[in-house]
Amino acid sequence: MFFIHHSARFFTITILLIAIILTNQTATGATRHPAKAKANAPAKAQGRSRSQSRAEKRQAPARSNRAERLRAEARRRAEAARLAAIARQRALEEARRNQVQAMIDKDDTTGEDLEIRRMAVNALGHHAGTVVVMDPKTGRIYTAVNQQWAFREGFKPCSTIKLVTGLAGLNEKVIEPANTAAISDSNKVDLTSALAHSKNEYFQQVGGQVGFNKMISYARQLGLGEKTGINIKNEFQGSVPKLKSGFAVNHMSSHGDDFKVTALQLATLVSAMANGGKLITPFVPRTPQDETRSAPKIRRSLSIDADAFEHMVPGMIGSVSYGSGRKAFDPKEVIAGKTGTCTEHGDWVGLFTSYAPINNPKFAVVVIAQGDDGRNHFPAAVAGRIYRNLDGRFDARPQEQVATTSKSQTEIANQEVGTSLSPAEQDSTEADDEEADDADNNSANNTARQVAKPVTNQEFTRKISDSKVKRILMPIPNRTVQAAKPVITANKAIMLTAAVNARLGVPNRRVSD
Repeated sequence: MFFIHHSARFFTITILLIAIILTNQTATGATRHPAKAKANAPAKAQGRSRSQSRAEKRQAPARSNRAERLRAEARRRAEAARLAAIARQRALEEARRNQVQAMIDKDDTTGEDLEIRRMAVNALGHHAGTVVVMDPKTGRIYTAVNQQWAFREGFKPCSTIKLVTGLAGLNEKVIEPANTAAISDSNKVDLTSALAHSKNEYFQQVGGQVGFNKMISYARQLGLGEKTGINIKNEFQGSVPKLKSGFAVNHMSSHGDDFKVTALQLATLVSAMANGGKLITPFVPRTPQDETRSAPKIRRSLSIDADAFEHMVPGMIGSVSYGSGRKAFDPKEVIAGKTGTCTEHGDWVGLFTSYAPINNPKFAVVVIAQGDDGRNHFPAAVAGRIYRNLDGRFDARPQEQVATTSKSQTEIANQEVGTSLSPAEQDSTEADDEEADDADNNSANNTARQVAKPVTNQEFTRKISDSKVKRILMPIPNRTVQAAKPVITANKAIMLTAAVNARLGVPNRRVSD
C-alpha cells in the first residue's frame, strides 16, 4: 500500500511538472517571435474589412434607392405645393371677379347712356375692373361700370402719374420744348418717346428736378386729392403723399407712390388736357335740366401753359399708335392715352386713361383693373374695344393715322380681351418700362414700323361674334347726337399727327373731307 501510494503521488507530480514546462515553452515562444502574432492581426482585420465591404456593397443600392425616393418625394411635395398655390391664386382671382360682377349688378344706371354702358360692360367682360366714359367738354358721365370702384375706391396711379410729371416739367421749364431730351447729360430719350413707351428714368429725372412740393401742387391743381363734386353720394377724395425726399421723390414721379386716385379723378384729369386746361365737375344726368345741359361747370382753369398740353399730345398718341397702349388702337380714330401698370401691396394694378378724337374730343375713357387683370395692358385693350364700338358716335370725317409697329395693329386692337395670353405673347406685347420694376418681362423689338390697315366690317364682326366675353342686352333709347365745337382744330390735329409721322419717317397722307 505504501508503495502504491508513493507511486501515485510520484506520477501526479510528474504530470504537473510536464504541464508547467509545456506552458512555459509556449509563453517563451510567443515572446521570442512577436512578429508572428502581429502578422496574424492584419490578416484577421483584412478578413473583417472584406466582410464589411461586401456587406456595404450589398447595402449601397438600398441606400441609393432610399435617397432617390426621398428626393422624388420632395419634388412631388414641391410640385403639389406649387399647384396648390396656383389654385389658391386662381380661386382668389375668380372670387374677386365674381365680387366685381355683383357690384356691377348693383350699379344705378339712372341717367346713363345705355348704349355706351352696354359697350363698356361687354368690353370689360368677366374681369375685375371699372370703366368710366365721360364727355371731356361738358363733364357728362355716359356710363360708370362698377360704380363702387369708379367713385369710391382709390388706386395707385402707377405710370399715369407721368401725365402730371410731364405737365409740371414743361410748365417749370425742366423740359425744354425745343429739345425735350435735354433734361440731363445722360438722357437720350425725348418726351414723345418717354410717354409712348412709359420710360421710368425720364420722368424720375424730371420729377426730381421739379421737386416734391411743386409736384404735389400740380397734382392737386389737376384734381388729385380732392372730390370731383359729382352728384353721387360718398365719393372718395383720394390722397396725395404728405412728405418725401431724395430718390423717393423721383420714384413717386414715375410710379405714383402713396397717391390714391379714382377712375373718375383720372377722367377729369385727362379731360382737362383734352379741353384746353379746364378742370370740370362731372355729373350724371338725373333730371331733365341735366339732360339738356351743355355748358360745363368749371371748377377752375389750370395755371398751366397751353403749349404744355400740346407738347404732351404726340407722346400720348404714340402710346396708342405704337407704344405701351397700342392695344387701344382704333384704325378709324386718333386716340391720346397713357397706360399704367405696377404693384401695390403685392397686387397688380393696371390703368388706362385717354380721350378721342384729337381734333374734337368727345369721349374720355378710363379703365382700371386689379390682380391678373391689371397686367399686360388689359385696361388698354378694354378701352380700345369701347372706342372701336363708338366709331359710329364720332365725326364722320376720316383722320390721318400715325405709324405703327411691325405687328399689325388690327391684330392687337381686336385681340380678345376675355382670354389669357401665353407667356411668349405677353413678352411680345411689352415695349415699355411699366412692369420692369415689378416683373421680368422682355421688351419687344419695335424698330420696324408700318402704317396700319383699317379693319373691315366683316373682320370686326367676326371678332365680336367669336368673343368669349360675357355680353348683356340693354334697351337703347332713340337719341340725337349734337355736334360740339372743336377744342383742338382739325388743322392742329393734322399738324400734331404729321409731326409724329415725321419723327418716324413715314410719309403723310392727305386728309379729305
